[in-house]
Amino acid sequence: MIPRGRFIALVLFGTFGVIQQATADWPTFRGADRTAVSKETGLLKEWPEGGPSLLWKAEGFGRGYTSLAIANGRGFLLGDGISGVDDKDVYLVAFNILDGKRLWASKLSSLWFEQKTPGWQSPRSTPTIDGNRVYVLTERGELVCCDVGTGTEHWRKSFEKDFGGKKADGWGYSESVLIDGKQLVCTPGGDKTTMVALDKMTGDTIWTTVREGDRGAGHASIVISKIGDVRVYVQTTGGGALGVRADDGKLLWSYPIDKTTAVIPTPIVRDDLVFFTAGYGRGGALLKQSPDGAGGVTMKEVYPLNQNVQNKHGGVVLVGDYLYGDSDSKGIPFCADLATGEMKWNNARPSGGSGTFSIAAADGRLYLHFEKGSMVLAKAEPTGYVEVGSFTVPGSGERPSWSHPVILDGKLYLRENNTILCYDIRDKSTAAKSSGN
Repeated sequence: MIPRGRFIALVLFGTFGVIQQATADWPTFRGADRTAVSKETGLLKEWPEGGPSLLWKAEGFGRGYTSLAIANGRGFLLGDGISGVDDKDVYLVAFNILDGKRLWASKLSSLWFEQKTPGWQSPRSTPTIDGNRVYVLTERGELVCCDVGTGTEHWRKSFEKDFGGKKADGWGYSESVLIDGKQLVCTPGGDKTTMVALDKMTGDTIWTTVREGDRGAGHASIVISKIGDVRVYVQTTGGGALGVRADDGKLLWSYPIDKTTAVIPTPIVRDDLVFFTAGYGRGGALLKQSPDGAGGVTMKEVYPLNQNVQNKHGGVVLVGDYLYGDSDSKGIPFCADLATGEMKWNNARPSGGSGTFSIAAADGRLYLHFEKGSMVLAKAEPTGYVEVGSFTVPGSGERPSWSHPVILDGKLYLRENNTILCYDIRDKSTAAKSSGN
């Protein structure tokens, strides 16, 4: 057994060293801006039969639903039951993105048994990378700051013990914490500490926010909005959406919803607009923020909860002026107008996928990762659903494929529980033409 806070260098996979830096980063859940929309261009517009070329496949990362966080040539994820250790506990694992070889593993906590459905157990919070530190959250609500190069633990906090936090459901903490300047901002949940800002270097509390009657943390991650001169942290919990002033934690506005099974998708912010959605019969709503002239922000409803744009847990992306996502958890993609909520299409049955899906977007395409192990590529167009590729991900099927895709540096990264896969999705014909070859 490895004591808490200690790390192991897995010499089986090589020693630490200089890792080639990638041209861009995906340092937290849904990318640097938390939109799940990559700025990459020059990608394949359609996939060949069997999918794009597999560059590498690496195993031994244990069970889990965390997506990948990548920065400066290193990737990070959480898993339990990883290879090379003598226990089944939860570890933060670092790997080289050039070949998937593991660099180190740092033990975070004991195995989590509170989820009664065995196939739903295991960590689900994506790490957040900031400089030489990486921040992780376990299902138990243990927030841990570790060194990027070694995995050494710098500090930790407990959402429940230190802040009186609670979840609004029984599925464990899933949030990816936000780093904004010197602040680490996160959501213990409940009416004791709904949200908290910590000093990212020490873990000391800077401010706390209380929303009276908050039901507890959901699964979403905080996004940033700027309204006039006011920086606003936008989040959803089991009680609905809220906006918090970044400077001091003042609760600026709240949009409550009726109690439901779980509130999961991360909100979408565009300028002064906030779109948020929840499944289990709730729906999606659009809110508009405005400065109040006194250092605060007000909010008004543009349109109320619309069940046509509800999403259970795969997330929604905004491409141009249109929202794309799964219709609740039916495995049926939808496209809707952000400004009105008007449905453009939701009548497609992807040929390559079944079950609900998580979503990302890049270069005019949608990347759909279905829970039963298929990847589907489709056009991001409001005129209709057009599928342009699909394949079955090797190693899928044992547990749901709930990890979100990552699109970075011409590559598609997927996590299938114990396995990471890296695909080459660059359009080499376009690159050759642009170089004059």
